[in-house]
Order: sequence, then structure tokens, then C-alpha cells
Amino acid sequence: MKPKSKPQWKQIDTATRAVEILKILKKHYPQSHTAIGHENPFQLLIATILSAQCTDERVNMVTPGLFAKYPGPQNLADVSQEELEREIRSTGFYRNKSKLIRGCSRDIIGKFGGTVPETMEELLTLPGVGRKTANCVLGNALGKLCGIVVDTHVHRIVVRLGLSDKKNADKVEEDLMAIFPKRSWIDLSNMLIDHGRKICNARKPLCAQCPLLPACPTGAENVC
Repeated sequence: MKPKSKPQWKQIDTATRAVEILKILKKHYPQSHTAIGHENPFQLLIATILSAQCTDERVNMVTPGLFAKYPGPQNLADVSQEELEREIRSTGFYRNKSKLIRGCSRDIIGKFGGTVPETMEELLTLPGVGRKTANCVLGNALGKLCGIVVDTHVHRIVVRLGLSDKKNADKVEEDLMAIFPKRSWIDLSNMLIDHGRKICNARKPLCAQCPLLPACPTGAENVC
């Protein structure tokens, strides 16, 4: 019996495979961008806080009315807890999100003169802001290459691809930053998020249809 040939993903090292993955993603998702609607860094910051445990679609339904009433940090710093809860109730966890948004807005006013800070270190001092939110704002609203957004889609896909085995999102980000060129970081996360929504979903990934199949150990097992 003729021995089985090794899957393509086993024949190349991780760095080379990362380059191929990036090429494939760029080919299939050339227009990828954040799905969270925004007109400025402050809107993206607040919308990303709202997106925790909530779909981008739902957030995009809530934010137009929210920002029409409360267009800037001073407005959201001054609004009552109860009133803000009513505005964002449909996004879930609205009590905690209201506290975070009001606190974040107050700190932007009090510590940063009403302008969203433009460094990772400063953003991380704001209530409700972790690396994922900070990377989203820095990359998508300010064009700064400071890191890689690791949301549930990105985390799931890179584990399936064998690019990281970490459970902590910050550790996953470190692994990705080590193997992907810095210039690709913003696009990489947006493309992976699109791929996670369209192909590599959580419950039943469409491995047979996946353009990343030749580079994916999990996909190779699923289709054999």
C-alpha cells in the first residue's frame, strides 16, 4: 500500500505557513474592515465597549440613536446611570456597561482633555478598556500599529490553524505578533473576523469550503 503523503500544513514551518495564510486571506477578504460603525475614535471606543457579549449588528442598531443624543464624552459623562441603561439595554449587561461608559467618558474629560488618548498605555487606564478594545481603536480609528485585535473569532481560528495554543487572548496576541509582519496587524484581525463569520464558525466550520484548508491541521482532520 502506498504511504499517505503528509498534509500540506505539515510540510512547512509556522513562519512560512503564516505568510501563506496572510496571502490567502488578502485574496478572499480584500476589503475587510471593522464591522462596528463609527465616525470618530470616541464612537468606536464606546461601541467596542458595548460589543462585549453582543453582536456588532445589535451594537450598530443602538449606537446611531445613542450618539445622536450623546455625541461626545462630556455628554456621556453627564448622563445618569438609569438613562444610559435604558439607551443600551438591548446590548446586554447594560448596568455594567453603563458604569464603564460613564467612567470612561469622565476619565477622557478629566485626564485627557476630552480627546481619546492615542497610546496603548493611556487607553488601558480607561474603565472597560482592555487590549482588544484598545487595539481596535488604535488600529481602525487611528491607524496605529500597536497590536492585534484578538476577539472570539480570531482566537478560535488561530487555535484551529495551530498558530497558538494559548487560552489567554493577550498571550495569543503575542504569538501572532511574533509570526505576522507588523504592517499586516490591523488587516489581519479584520480578515480573520470576517473569515470566522463566513466560514470558520464556532459550531460547524465549513472546512471543505475553506480557502485556508491546505494550511489548517484542524480542517485536514475534519475533511479526511
